Amino acid sequence: MHFPKTTPVLIVGGGPVGLTLSILLSAYGVDHLLVEARPGTSIHPKARGIAARSMEIFRRVGLEDTIRAVGLPVSQVFFYRGSSLVDPDFVRTGVAHDPAAGDDERTPSPGLICAQDALEPVLLRRARESAADDRIRFGTRLLSFTEDEHEEKDEEKGEHGPGVDAVLEDRVHGTRHTVRARWLIGCDGAGSTVRTGAGITMDGPTGLGHFLSIRFEAPLGPVVADRASASYFLTEPGRGGFMAVDNDRHWIYQYPIDAGHSSGQAQGDRTDHRHLAHLVRTAAGLPDLAVTIRDTMTWRMDAQLASAYRRGHVLLAGDAAHVTPPTGGHGMNTGIGDADNLAWKLAAVLAGRAGAPLLDSYQAERRPVARQIIDVSRDNARTRGGYRIDDELLLTAAYRSSAVIPDPDVPDAATRPVLDVTGYHPGGAPGQRAAHTRLVGPPGISSTLDLVGPDFALITAADSAAWQEQAQAATAAGFPVTVHRLDGDRPAEELPGSFHRLSALPASGAVLVRPDGHIAWRAASPAGGPELDHVLRRVLSAPGQESRCAATNASPVADR
Repeated sequence: MHFPKTTPVLIVGGGPVGLTLSILLSAYGVDHLLVEARPGTSIHPKARGIAARSMEIFRRVGLEDTIRAVGLPVSQVFFYRGSSLVDPDFVRTGVAHDPAAGDDERTPSPGLICAQDALEPVLLRRARESAADDRIRFGTRLLSFTEDEHEEKDEEKGEHGPGVDAVLEDRVHGTRHTVRARWLIGCDGAGSTVRTGAGITMDGPTGLGHFLSIRFEAPLGPVVADRASASYFLTEPGRGGFMAVDNDRHWIYQYPIDAGHSSGQAQGDRTDHRHLAHLVRTAAGLPDLAVTIRDTMTWRMDAQLASAYRRGHVLLAGDAAHVTPPTGGHGMNTGIGDADNLAWKLAAVLAGRAGAPLLDSYQAERRPVARQIIDVSRDNARTRGGYRIDDELLLTAAYRSSAVIPDPDVPDAATRPVLDVTGYHPGGAPGQRAAHTRLVGPPGISSTLDLVGPDFALITAADSAAWQEQAQAATAAGFPVTVHRLDGDRPAEELPGSFHRLSALPASGAVLVRPDGHIAWRAASPAGGPELDHVLRRVLSAPGQESRCAATNASPVADR
């Protein structure tokens, strides 16, 4: 197979994070190469919970319905607690929000349970459909890389600039190839070759727990018919828990391995199917259950965070940047959020609309999210299954970086936690995710979130020529902006005024929404002159923006 000599972006790792990044880069028109050492997608369910924020990202690229079709039905998204699967005194709870509680609807795309072995094929298929020929390479691993800062011409792309020379190995044919990339992105998991090669360290504890994960088949559907759930936490004297793959015949049993369990004994346990079946029957409370063992894996619970997300032209995302305890289901979702944050910034830099310092905002925005997610997940682990799954926690992320222009009338914004563990509260402050309200519009437009991307979006309720003129001027200067008025016929709000009420804006105001759905800036009314152009140059760290910063705090709006 032909390997390109150069590529703007080289993604290492073809799990959910790497594949999501590939799909998003294709949506922004960025050529790239993705390599994955495995020959195919995961055969083990691994991560299963896809949070609302991740589903919003998949909605934006047209994958929401496809992913829902391969996930568990909403009616089964509950969490069971009992000493066995047949405990008559079981307790079953839902996720940590109630869509029917009468509050404002917070998202058009609630989360679901979709096992990783079902999710990855969906993402891989879309990535291959979207990328250029032969740009998604499974069975190919990164051997090494070197980075330089000298100016070198890219003969195929006609570009100049520093970059990374990566040595790749085709594991099928045994051939090696050197590919030069402007940017190297490590999405290659907790044992990241990219992170190690970049000399980036990981901080935090390891070995918080050790588990044997058993994938098996058993006729448990009738057993759990009155208690069907996504996860089955076993209380004492039970050990570990079950994860439903289809809540019928396909299951995972997570068995905790004692701290003193030797590695040799663990390997022996993995090959002794009679012993494994006994563990499953004991945990289920069904001594005569017919069990067929399919495969096993062992894993360790760690809580680590990379000391940096970027070093030169190398960046990290997903488990390469943060290893999160699975208690809460936030690990994969945090990585998907990394990809969403990084993709549009890479696209802007490669297109020449943004300066390379924009990529420093990636660490500034995403590393605090991972830090707090790790803390929340560790707290969950200490409660031994007593926690609730918070589907909307990642909706609360509020970024603070050079890619966000804060309101000076909200002085305490910089001291607030980046995530709000008390729950999602819609708002319009810069850094927050733009509020969702229902729209009546053309096909595919039923939420204000559907107005996001691929360029910046200026959302306003005002029929203001000034906003339109500023957007046209910014677009003409090379900073594309699309204006969306919510007071017209299509799209129109189901409840007029909802977006501006949730965003704490007067009718004349507007919010500037980045391609990832987070608010970059807001104003109570349009000011004179090229205000929007100045704002975009500052957000993008564009050349020459330093002299224009003074104009970008005009017309601030405080949270109300």
